[in-house]
Amino acid sequence: MTAATIVAALLAGAYVVAVLEGWATTGRFQPGAPLVAGLALLGRESVVPRRPDRLLYETAPVLLLAAAVMAAAVLPLSPELVAVDLATGALFVNAAWAYVMVALVMAGWGPNGAYAMVAGWRFLGQLIAYAMLIVMPIATVGMRAESLATTAIVSSQVGLWNAATQPIGFVLFTLAAMAVAFIPPFDLPTAPGELAGGVAAEYTGVRLAIFRLARLVLVVTLAAAVAVFFLGGWLGPWLPAWAWTGVKTLAVAAAMFAAGRFVPRLRAEHLLQWTWKLGIPLALFNIAWVGVTLWWADR
Repeated sequence: MTAATIVAALLAGAYVVAVLEGWATTGRFQPGAPLVAGLALLGRESVVPRRPDRLLYETAPVLLLAAAVMAAAVLPLSPELVAVDLATGALFVNAAWAYVMVALVMAGWGPNGAYAMVAGWRFLGQLIAYAMLIVMPIATVGMRAESLATTAIVSSQVGLWNAATQPIGFVLFTLAAMAVAFIPPFDLPTAPGELAGGVAAEYTGVRLAIFRLARLVLVVTLAAAVAVFFLGGWLGPWLPAWAWTGVKTLAVAAAMFAAGRFVPRLRAEHLLQWTWKLGIPLALFNIAWVGVTLWWADR
């Protein structure tokens, strides 16, 4: 029952996120647009490239969806609504997201097309850099909670959210989450203006529908992780616990899309330079800051 509830919440969240993304991209609020677009893709012929690596080509969209769902399995909607309450849930989330990189490299290599291949290798370089901006903020929220269980991390924020005590980690984690979901300005793996869709360029029909659904579920999972790790998860007055998690998740997703609309896409080398020279030093400073504040509080 819990697993079915989580899956239903993911699908509902993916639909709302699709509406929000369309609103941020076009400026028009069209609640029915994702349904129409999905039905159109399902009714369209699935064209296969001439000489693909068939195994990688077919597996990539499914693996991307599986990675997003696996990460969602340990993120709680409420104290009772969590599919798997692992003692190392926070690290499991990071491990599941590593398969996003694998899926996109497969999607780039499998079709045997130039644009897709360039986009896949772009994402590989991008995520290797941004992976540290995911795992180091996760380490600091675990330090405060004295646990890596996601439910314990939420409970540790009863007095004050981690976004207030660790603002640098919050900002870095959110930016890294945008990069993992290739939300503008970090949409180098798709880059419609220069790579004609990038890793998704050679997918059509049902395969493209699965790819797009996987990416929407990934956005929901990343936004939920921001809400759980830094915004108190289910904590809040008046509303049911699961409703607070949902509201915070959608608010984070909307903020991600809104930020991407007004920031121009950066070149790949500039993104990597920003990460290695500024992002990682700030993440290390955040670890030291949290360590010092926790030591001072225990004196």
